[in-house]
Amino acid sequence: MRFNNVFFITGTAYAGKSTMLKLLAEKHNGILCEENYHDRLLPQLDKKDFPCLTYTRDLKDWHDFIRRSPEEYKAWYDGVTKECEKLELEILKGIDNQEKPIFVDTNISVETLKKITDPSHVLIMLTDPQISVRRFFERPDRDKQFLYRLIMEEPNPQKAMENYRKGLELINSQETYNHFLHSGFRVILRDDNRTVEQTLELVEDAFALGTHKRQKNKIQSTKCKVQNER
Repeated sequence: MRFNNVFFITGTAYAGKSTMLKLLAEKHNGILCEENYHDRLLPQLDKKDFPCLTYTRDLKDWHDFIRRSPEEYKAWYDGVTKECEKLELEILKGIDNQEKPIFVDTNISVETLKKITDPSHVLIMLTDPQISVRRFFERPDRDKQFLYRLIMEEPNPQKAMENYRKGLELINSQETYNHFLHSGFRVILRDDNRTVEQTLELVEDAFALGTHKRQKNKIQSTKCKVQNER
């Protein structure tokens, strides 16, 4: 299975993946597969084949979700990632024949990505592991705010938050960061001194999107300068 018209972005939380993918799809008239785009298949999944994904589907009390130990949370997260990869590959197999480029916020592992696409179609976006944990609940993201409310409803919210953050620390560990960093794919590190537009240009360069246009503009600018000098 090879994907020639798909551009994948993966990496750590709070690195700007979602923002960049939305901008890419808008600017290049592409198809956007946002975070958790595989959720549309969730109702039909068999819990024997997808125990981690169906855990939240069949959950009766969501407080049980945030009460798990950090180790349980990490094991569940890793299981979800592997199960999501299976679903993503099936979905992409059905839409890769589109003429439009496809931009994917992916759970597919770097090991699998090396087998299914060209390296120039994969980008890693990373942020400091501590930032990923510390700023996890700062987004207006509906799911994250839902989890935050659950934690605040606990008898001891502070203890519940500490427990949940320990799980986040296991997921967003330095080991995970280093695994992405040394994967062999292009990497963009979060830099709050860059504008969104500047980051988008870096992403386009990584994917070789719009490079020809920028080079053309640069050549035209040089020509004008030479003409003025004459």
